[in-house]
Amino acid sequence: MEIGALNKRITFQKLSITTNENGFDVEAWEDVKTVWAHVTNLHGREYFAAQAVQAEQTVKFTVRYFNDVDTTMRILFNKKSYNITAIDNIKFDNRFLEIKAMEVDISG
Repeated sequence: MEIGALNKRITFQKLSITTNENGFDVEAWEDVKTVWAHVTNLHGREYFAAQAVQAEQTVKFTVRYFNDVDTTMRILFNKKSYNITAIDNIKFDNRFLEIKAMEVDISG
């Protein structure tokens, strides 16, 4: 992949749980890292595989490699949230990560 293709800003977030003054757990998403990414919709075989499981809003993000990303995180892009479903260290070269993520349905 050419570095110039990484032309969109995305933010990785992780869920943190804190305790409020009343002793109740409060969940909140906190920013971990903002990076440049190449963003594409699924097409071809990947699109039809996603359709088979009703994952219409699946998007593929390609970013430079970093090792502290996992599937418990989510991605913010264009004011939408995406749950990470798969992470691929492309060719195990530690140069790029291909991340598939599904848009979070805000209605529940």
